[in-house]
Amino acid sequence: MNQIYVVDLLPSQRKKLKRWCRSGKRGVLEVLRMRILLLADVNGPAWTDKRISEAMACCPLTVANVRRYFVERGFMASICRKKQERPSQEPLLDGRGEARLIALACGETPEGHARWTLRLLAQRAVELEIADHLSHESVRRTLKKTNLNPTKSANGSFPQRRMQLL
Repeated sequence: MNQIYVVDLLPSQRKKLKRWCRSGKRGVLEVLRMRILLLADVNGPAWTDKRISEAMACCPLTVANVRRYFVERGFMASICRKKQERPSQEPLLDGRGEARLIALACGETPEGHARWTLRLLAQRAVELEIADHLSHESVRRTLKKTNLNPTKSANGSFPQRRMQLL
């Protein structure tokens, strides 16, 4: 059967693929795509899609897609995944929300508490309608970007914790 998309690797591309496959620093899917390209090369083994899919334990459609990406998009695009145009999940806080959360963390602590905790900050942010819902983990990631640590005391040292015996 004639292939619609013919993989014709340059000697330099073939050399790169072989080196990258052996390096062990690439992801599994990238290595799979690289091996598919090496086996599909008309200047190399020139295997059929079916034979490549059996050897690589993947679907024949995967082989056909790698060939197609190589011809249509180029060498690197056939190996690497396409970057998402937009994130799968929209961030809970925009720049203004992050700024308000940081200002809240730098402000006065709530009554009855010596310092802010991540959960307290998350609760207060929802009360102030900075976000519809917010977890302590989202607060932690936001504060980590700015090197803020709500558990530090005013003088910059960590408070001493006492062991409580039950």
